[in-house]
Amino acid sequence: MPLFVSIMTDKDTFFRVKRTLNVAGQIVDLSEPKVMGILNITPDSFYSGSRQQSENELLRNAEKMLSEGADFLDLGAYSTRPGATDITAEEESLRLIPAIKCIAKEFPAAIISVDTFRANIAKKAVENGAHIINDISGGTLDDKMFETMGKLNVPYILMHIKGNPQNMVHQNNYENMMQEILYHLSERIAQLKAFGVKDVILDPGFGFAKDIAQNYQLLKKLDYFSLLAYPILAGLSRKSMIWKSLNTSANEALNGTSVLNTFALQAGASILRVHDVKEAKECIQLFQLLNK
Repeated sequence: MPLFVSIMTDKDTFFRVKRTLNVAGQIVDLSEPKVMGILNITPDSFYSGSRQQSENELLRNAEKMLSEGADFLDLGAYSTRPGATDITAEEESLRLIPAIKCIAKEFPAAIISVDTFRANIAKKAVENGAHIINDISGGTLDDKMFETMGKLNVPYILMHIKGNPQNMVHQNNYENMMQEILYHLSERIAQLKAFGVKDVILDPGFGFAKDIAQNYQLLKKLDYFSLLAYPILAGLSRKSMIWKSLNTSANEALNGTSVLNTFALQAGASILRVHDVKEAKECIQLFQLLNK
């Protein structure tokens, strides 16, 4: 495992997690945890409250999230819930690009992240006002993604997944899950560096090719990924690991989300990706008071 070893033996990165992002020339300080609000331009996302069905609804919810303190807005036009329907790049683009333009025009100071695994969509998104690419596949579903990211020169969220949204529920077989994910991410980081990508955010992929027990193991050992010396994003919001464990539903999973977000903060998460911005900001505020 030479790539893994090279990262693990670099003392400068071993003990120091990167705490800044360069977003269109603006330095974003991650020493204080940030919140990413989810806006889905899809008809079939797992949480119905996140679906935007019109331009007015999109702008209204974007304004609400920004007023509640969202540091980033994450737009997605391809549902990645387990078993989601595959859509073409053309359909994804038709949903996504007008939404980016709309938000960029109405809220020019907003930092827009785009949830896509397609390199050509990532390129179009940045050309039309997006600032961050959030790739659920970590470059495994489009072999042009890393090269494209090197040219775009924007922050990249590198997530762990096995398989794809259509078959990932059957891909949760690991000999040593934490070691396999850590090695996979370290290998992908080395490839991104080779293409000149400077700002990387790590997402261990809660719910993506992991069952409920594995998700809790992942959260319990989340600080393990600080070994890679990059900021960590925790995407736990209203996921089935919460509501299935409580025998409720995604609509009733806000309290459980706040609990798990607090554990993620304790484990060193720099960004909380959520449907409910106000509550996530409150988690961060109380966490910081506790750790003063």
